[in-house]
Amino acid sequence: MIADLRLLVSDIDGTLVRGDKSLADPVVEAVRRLTAAGVAVSLISARPPSGMLWIAERLGLTGPVGAFNGGTIVGIDGAVRSAVRLAPETARRALALVDRPDVAVWLFHAGRWHAKRTSSHDGSERITANQEPNFVADLSGLVDAVDKIVAVSDDHAMLAKLEGEVAAALGSAATVARSQEYYLDITAPSANKGDGIAALAEAFGVALAQTAAIGDQRNDLPMFARAGLSIAMGEGPQEVRDKAMHVTAGNDADGVARAIDEILLPLARGVMDKALRSPHETRRLAR
Repeated sequence: MIADLRLLVSDIDGTLVRGDKSLADPVVEAVRRLTAAGVAVSLISARPPSGMLWIAERLGLTGPVGAFNGGTIVGIDGAVRSAVRLAPETARRALALVDRPDVAVWLFHAGRWHAKRTSSHDGSERITANQEPNFVADLSGLVDAVDKIVAVSDDHAMLAKLEGEVAAALGSAATVARSQEYYLDITAPSANKGDGIAALAEAFGVALAQTAAIGDQRNDLPMFARAGLSIAMGEGPQEVRDKAMHVTAGNDADGVARAIDEILLPLARGVMDKALRSPHETRRLAR
């Protein structure tokens, strides 16, 4: 159990927001209760910065957030503090590997969304990314600043198989993981939520052991492995729930709010109570 909670890092889709991509009042209010208790809150997501900053603003956050699975650290003012991107040759290979008729391919270039063909998820991504796609016939001219390549398909079994094939082909040159059952993300090697949560903890000046992470998908597992405390959403895959220290309700049941009130706030208050005790009182209680 985490002894000194200082930072919560939350995933967004399937976690912080509901299925319709809305940010519910109970979650907003719970986050504000946690920050009022002295615990900083940040966000980490496969989303581009454009899809994250309005959420950070509504939550009243003041520190940086991690876009593109943590590969891009951006301030609340929208200024990019750091960004790791796919090497151009790796991006070219990745595009060739996922370029097939049953897959829609998206490429995020310096934060901007480009798409090779339409998909059933375009409408949802417009909300998620908070921008319109730029449809192009050839993505290969955009490989100089690739934040993320996404293979999109509703054939989940095929996409899972493709995940293994792409990961094997690219090896250590990229991080390959599904952010949803229908999204296969390809990012730079250190653009993963494990390195991302480490970068956010450093930015906030806290240790990973003082950090809690909450998420719902396989791409959240690297941050579960590095955080001092991990919480999975109730609707996440079984393998994700099995790797977490705690499981909360689903996102449509405002599971983040429940996790804050039932797990994190008691920890934060315990730390505050301990800090307020006199040395004599602390020694007496420890006997």
